[in-house]
Amino acid sequence: MTTFLDTALTTEDWQKLYGVGGAIAVLLVLILVFRVHAFLALLISSICVGLFTGMELPLIAQSVQDGMASSLGFIAAVIGLGAIFGEILEASGGAESVARTLLKGTGEKRASWAMMLAGFLISIPVFLDVGLVILIPIVYTLTRDTKKSLLYYGIPLLAGMAVTHACVPPTPGPIAVSNYLADAINITAPLGLIALYGCIVGLPTAIVAGPIFGSWIAKRIHLDIPKWAREELANAPRNPAKLPPFLLVLAIILLPLLLMLAGALTDTWINGQEKAGTLIDATLLQTLDVLRFIGHPIIALLLTTILTWITLGLMRGFSGKHLMDLSSKALGPAGLIILITGAGGVFKQMLGASGAAQTLARSLLNESSTHFAILGAAYLLTAVVRLIQGSATVAMVTGGALIASVLPNLPDTVTTTPSDVALLTLSIAFGATLFSHVNDSGFWLVSRYFGMTEKQTFASWSVMETIISVVGFLLVLLLSLVV
Repeated sequence: MTTFLDTALTTEDWQKLYGVGGAIAVLLVLILVFRVHAFLALLISSICVGLFTGMELPLIAQSVQDGMASSLGFIAAVIGLGAIFGEILEASGGAESVARTLLKGTGEKRASWAMMLAGFLISIPVFLDVGLVILIPIVYTLTRDTKKSLLYYGIPLLAGMAVTHACVPPTPGPIAVSNYLADAINITAPLGLIALYGCIVGLPTAIVAGPIFGSWIAKRIHLDIPKWAREELANAPRNPAKLPPFLLVLAIILLPLLLMLAGALTDTWINGQEKAGTLIDATLLQTLDVLRFIGHPIIALLLTTILTWITLGLMRGFSGKHLMDLSSKALGPAGLIILITGAGGVFKQMLGASGAAQTLARSLLNESSTHFAILGAAYLLTAVVRLIQGSATVAMVTGGALIASVLPNLPDTVTTTPSDVALLTLSIAFGATLFSHVNDSGFWLVSRYFGMTEKQTFASWSVMETIISVVGFLLVLLLSLVV
């Protein structure tokens, strides 16, 4: 079947491609040279797409409004609820409870595995930098008691956190990207499937980049506890007896994932029955509608946040005012991320309104395009942006916007199902994880807390991030063969 892909690029098409390239260059210059905040830089570069591709000025202004509105309707609620949920979990000692219980269960010999699992679970609701601050004292304690290198326990912790922070909702990155992609093909963002696939590929990835690589690099770089941290370590840590029960915390962390997965699977089954022309019993349909309702990401996170507010807040002695203050504190950084993802939505909208999206599709794809080709393009585009400007969030937002803009123009040989969206989201997430270096704030955060030189940080943290990126993406490709 002949499609528009058979048509060679025209002069006007090349102008649009150059316009998109110029807008991305503006984005990078604003962030790297002038240190403009990512929200402003994305918004300005989005407008540049319109200007450089010859859009009419009124259409540019309308596209800014439409792009922001279409993105934030879903993203703002989910990221905001997730932030409040994670803040209360952290303040109640829930994250520390998970780490200490896992350590007690595995023993000292397998402590590196316990730290990897703790990081994997905790970074689902808690931002990576916050999780590191909470759990680094436990890493210091293990290092002091065993005399091993700080990296022996630290790398597994970082690997577990980095994997789920990148690819398991309700962390902001996969929420934003999946919403861009799903909106492009008029479906609901399949966060339940993304969480399931993210865990399937994420756990073996964390094992390779965590305990396995951590054990290897610890033999080559021996790090003691930083001097500035020794005095803090001498102070008595939180009384473990006062921490919330491990099973309660674990249930709360997993609840939104299970609800979203149940909703996604229910949607898939109902759609399959409808396509097959099978009638569904009215009583059964009512029950399934309840599952679809509570499995919607916003409802699932709202229920989880309310449960967290009660069980880890009010029932553990937190006053209403304290919980309100924690919520306000959580919404500060969440608001910045929401604005960045909203600006990414404007970028996506401008690519479509200018006609550059169709041109990008013609330049990236051909009649023989496969799922592998689409996943590879998503990974590579995002990885390039990550390497150049550093921020994983900006890389995911930019890569997600670019790929979302071409989805409606995919050839007939490539399908765009919820499962495809989940796999694309993970490809973009792992692309945004590639080789953290000096232009990434995470590089300096890890360097400080581990007391490492830049060379040591490159050899440990940067390599670990690269392992996560490459292994994770390869596993996504393998998963795409069976789902």
